[in-house]
Parts: sequence; structure tokens; C-alpha cells
Amino acid sequence: MTLGLTLGKYAPLHRGHQMVIERAIAENDHVIVVIYDAPEVTSVPLRTRAAWIKTLSPSVEVVLATDGPTIVGAAPEITALHDAYLCRLLTGRDVTRFYSSEFYGRHVSQALGAIDCRVDEARTRIPISGTAIREAPYRYRSFLAPIVYRDLIKKVVFLGAPSTGKTTIARELAERLKTKWVPEFGREYWETHQIDRRLTLGQLAEIAVGHRHREDDVILDADRYLFVDTDATTTYQFSLDYHGTADPTVEQLADECSRRYQLCFLCDTDIPYDDTWDRSGEMHRNDFQAKIEADLIRRNIRFVKLSGSRPRRVSQVIEHLRALDS
Repeated sequence: MTLGLTLGKYAPLHRGHQMVIERAIAENDHVIVVIYDAPEVTSVPLRTRAAWIKTLSPSVEVVLATDGPTIVGAAPEITALHDAYLCRLLTGRDVTRFYSSEFYGRHVSQALGAIDCRVDEARTRIPISGTAIREAPYRYRSFLAPIVYRDLIKKVVFLGAPSTGKTTIARELAERLKTKWVPEFGREYWETHQIDRRLTLGQLAEIAVGHRHREDDVILDADRYLFVDTDATTTYQFSLDYHGTADPTVEQLADECSRRYQLCFLCDTDIPYDDTWDRSGEMHRNDFQAKIEADLIRRNIRFVKLSGSRPRRVSQVIEHLRALDS
């Protein structure tokens, strides 16, 4: 039985990495991919990066190098440190071939007693590097699988009762920062399907799923940030308001919101109420707002309340984006 090995930080996993892994799979009975923690170069968690590999190459064995050396270089003391760590990590595993596109292919192969297999070392077939992508992910997104690129974009959601300015601020920030935003799918759906200003439990589930699909589509063209008008927690609140209960799909998607967005803003009711035909009045706005805020607290979703004029709200968001990036 032949055993292939490759390794990296995969920060992020790109087409060049995938080519190395695919060649290892083609030439061996079993393949191990060692992935290093890399907090010094990426904020994407180790387990998220490992999930990319398992999703795109389900046959490989992914080994997490949670305590691997972070120092890099060709100095003898550095290469010896890495070789010793890999030998300990892979104790009892007889590696046949070691695959890489880097100089370290030679010393790692020697340390493991494996064949040194280089793949596109000159970067002629896939001219990209993790460093280039980290500096400009939008420019080089064609080198990334969709599941990878989605995780590189910071999702920012705006919540609040009807007529609290969610749509306005999401659209303005997207225009100002030259990226994309996701309008509230539920509003479009409601206008087409409502009967006596109500939707069924199943229709509310369709809204939650449809909104999530729209986010996943639009994010592939976003640059750094995706601004989102409303999420499944609001659909959940509408379901409670209409029916006193919610479809299991809505409940599940609402539960996932605590992990889905990097920033959550609650738009305040301190702006004039726009009393359009599809809304239920200012009293209902205040009541619904209180329920949304209580639900965020119950779910332990951290949020920032946006108050004041539109310019002030925009400034608040940009300030928090800078903090998130620092």
C-alpha cells in the first residue's frame, strides 16, 4: 500500500494546492494532508480550512498540526525543527511519496524516507500563491473554489423591525466600499405571495431558504464584505408573529445565524416611520423591535445598535469594520 503526503497552511486553499492533492490521490492508495495552524497569516480558523480540504477531496485523511512550528525558512535549525515535528506527528506511518511545490520537498522527503515529488514548482501551470490571494482575494478569486472564497468574505447583517433603515444602509455601504449587498428576499416574496397580509409556515420557510441561497450566490462577487439586509432570525420572528410557532427549517437557519455573520447591527427605531401599505403601523414596529432585540440576546448574538442620522450610522459601521480588520 502506498501512502502519499502533502502539507501546508492552506491560507487559503487554492487551485495550486488542489492540484498537488489531486496528483497525490492519483498516484497513491491513501493520502494524508497535514494542515498547520496559522494565526499569524490568516483569521480563518484551522478547522474551517481543514473542512475545505475534506469537502473538495473527501478521500484524503486530514491531520491537524495544531502545535506545529510557525517559524519558516531554509536555515538548518529551522528545517530540522520541522522535520522532527513531522516525524513525531506521523509516527508509525510509512510515507511513500511526499508532494510539494516548495524547497522543503527535499529535506522533508529525506527525513521521512519518502520520494520527493514536486508539482508545478515554478508556478507555470497555476500562477498563484497564498500570499497574493491574502493581499487581494477579490482579484484572484478565480483561483479559489466557491466554498473557500465565501469564507474569506466578512458577512455583515443589518437587523431591525420594518422601517428602521436596514435597506438604505446596506445599499449605501455596498456602494461606498464597492462590494455587494443582499436585499431582503422576504419582502419580495411577501409582495408576490401574501394573502390578507399573511404567509403560511411553509412559505416562511421558503423565505429563509431563499434568502440564504441568495447570500451564497451574491457573496461570490463580493469584495472583502457582504452587506445583508435581514436574516433568518427575523423570519423566525415574523413566523411567531403570524402563527405563534415556526417551521423546523426556519428554526434551524435562525439558530445558525449566531455563527454565520461576523458583524451584526440592530438598526434603531429613532428615525421617522414610513407608513407604507405593507407595514403594520408604528406601534407594531416598536413591539417587533423589542422582540428582535430580546431574541438576539437570548441567542447570545453580539450586536451593535445603530442610532442617529444616516451619516452617523454609516460612520459607526465603518469604524467597526476597521476594528474587525485590525
